[in-house]
Amino acid sequence: MGVSKTDKLSVFISLILRHQPGAAGIRLDEHGWADVSELIAGINAAGRTIDMEILEEIVRTDEKGRYSFNEDKTLIRANQGHSIPVDVELQEKMPPEFLYHGTAERFLESILAQGLKPMSRLYVHLSKDTETAVKVGKRHGKPVVLKVHSGEMHRAGFKFYLSENGVWLVSHVPENYLEQV
Repeated sequence: MGVSKTDKLSVFISLILRHQPGAAGIRLDEHGWADVSELIAGINAAGRTIDMEILEEIVRTDEKGRYSFNEDKTLIRANQGHSIPVDVELQEKMPPEFLYHGTAERFLESILAQGLKPMSRLYVHLSKDTETAVKVGKRHGKPVVLKVHSGEMHRAGFKFYLSENGVWLVSHVPENYLEQV
């Protein structure tokens, strides 16, 4: 099954709103918001075809809930996953006792020795269930799921955030809070 035109546009929007706003010749504000009309114009200028109807469909149907509009749909942003410094105004939340992280088997030894680091992102991404963690791990190779002792971490002073689309975020996870599932 091929990748649809809408899927390709969604990937391009993700690149723009999370990593390289310059790819569409736009800027993000300090909270990661982009002007919708500038985004549409920038994507069209980059040789792709998009209008407000297509953009609304991408936001509405994105299975991971990657994007949010403001109330009047004049601004859009990625909910998390940025590699550029933006403050998406995350609310600190008390995590459940355990969260999960999906990775590839080839990274396991390093992670168990050094913990989870955000790498090119601002935060480590965690999920509330093993099924989601397996899906994430599969994107990188043979999946491995790590159980994160998030409740214990929170009691030790680590701050957790819950993004708009249900992804838990934390600055890093030291190896002593990890357990292979």
